[in-house]
Amino acid sequence: MVLVIVLVLLVAGTLLFHFVSPWWFTALASNWGNIDSTIEITFWVTGFVFIAVNLFMAYAIFRHRFRKDRKAHYEPENKPLELWLTVITSVGVAAMLAPGLFVWAKFVDPPEDAAHFEVLGQQWHWTFRFPGEDGQLGRTHPHFMSEQNPFGLDPGDPAGQDDRLVFNNELHLPVNQPVKALLRSRDVLHNFGVPQFRVKMDMVPGMVSYLWFEPSRDGRFDILCMELCGMAHHTMRGQVVIEPREDFDRWLASQPTFADTQDDDRADPQRGAQLYGVCASCHGPEGGGNANMNAPRLSHLDPWYLERQLHFYKTGVRGSHEADRFGQQMAGMMATLPDRQAMRDVAAHIDSLTSETPDTSVTGDAQRGERLYRNCSSCHGDRGEGNYATNAPALAGQHDWYLRRQLEHFKQGVRGSHKGDYYGTQMTLMARTLHDEQAIDDLLAYINQL
Repeated sequence: MVLVIVLVLLVAGTLLFHFVSPWWFTALASNWGNIDSTIEITFWVTGFVFIAVNLFMAYAIFRHRFRKDRKAHYEPENKPLELWLTVITSVGVAAMLAPGLFVWAKFVDPPEDAAHFEVLGQQWHWTFRFPGEDGQLGRTHPHFMSEQNPFGLDPGDPAGQDDRLVFNNELHLPVNQPVKALLRSRDVLHNFGVPQFRVKMDMVPGMVSYLWFEPSRDGRFDILCMELCGMAHHTMRGQVVIEPREDFDRWLASQPTFADTQDDDRADPQRGAQLYGVCASCHGPEGGGNANMNAPRLSHLDPWYLERQLHFYKTGVRGSHEADRFGQQMAGMMATLPDRQAMRDVAAHIDSLTSETPDTSVTGDAQRGERLYRNCSSCHGDRGEGNYATNAPALAGQHDWYLRRQLEHFKQGVRGSHKGDYYGTQMTLMARTLHDEQAIDDLLAYINQL
């Protein structure tokens, strides 16, 4: 009787949880309501089978429970019963699969008027590419990929020169316009998905997959990687902004073309040396940093990272939080760098500087810190050398007091909370894995050895 009661309570509890549970699908924001229908059909078929089987088991256990005055009848075969079970099972499976096949036929057949764009996934970031005025995407190949050409566009293909490149993980699309997304991966298996659109598709290295959908309402929605792609899989997030056509056209026109990014005369270190004169008063003539001025070391950082941070200070992505006192000072100093070219020139000059590794000020358990650093190494490298491919700066050789402050700011949301800080959002999630000050000290003690 105990087992009978448990089975009945299991069915009752499952039904109660379903009807009172607040967890269900996110509100639909695309044309793929049919996918919801197929899932609901599967749910009702499997739900009916779950209830019927468990209640039948409870009935059979109760009806045929052991009694001394009767003996069980052994019947190894029952062809009529087997036939009915086969027919009912076949009907149930067909009811689940047939609607999905009809939906899949539409899913792989995008409309002729669908606009197309490309999604490029990598550990752990999204970037996007749109065709230019010619309406064609240029050819790509992995052997063209480099720091200056992360999309791997063929420089000799005229069709790719006007392609619009989006280097951050915020995608914009027009509302009520069918779009076909071409999906590529730079490294491992990823999966591009937006829950509100009900679409997702694997991104397989070496091939181009696709999906299509039609956004049906304005809004901002999360882009998720729905394939376990590595340690920082949960931080591989982006956002898609659905907006009117006029706003989308204005956003797209603000993105650089491939030709814009391939300008050979990108930096002037000599002009950067003149501009760096103001920076030297805090960061030192050789970029070694100064703890008394709360200025970190710069000379060990890559130009691409320096340029990005200067741009973030200039645009308010960094230094705008009320608790970031030193960031506010840096934001004020950006008046000395009037444009992106000036930032590029300063970064190129800093790249030519050399300074000694700073003294350490943090004590901790370096052995425990080594274990904690395994998470960090996936982006920042085994030796803390940084990695352009994962948008991660060098950590080795930086002042530990500065690294401590940044980790604390990430944990507190002082840094990384701005919607334009695409990489800071990832660091916010990772920094929160360091649960206390001792963990930070242990981690920094190990980084100091690198």
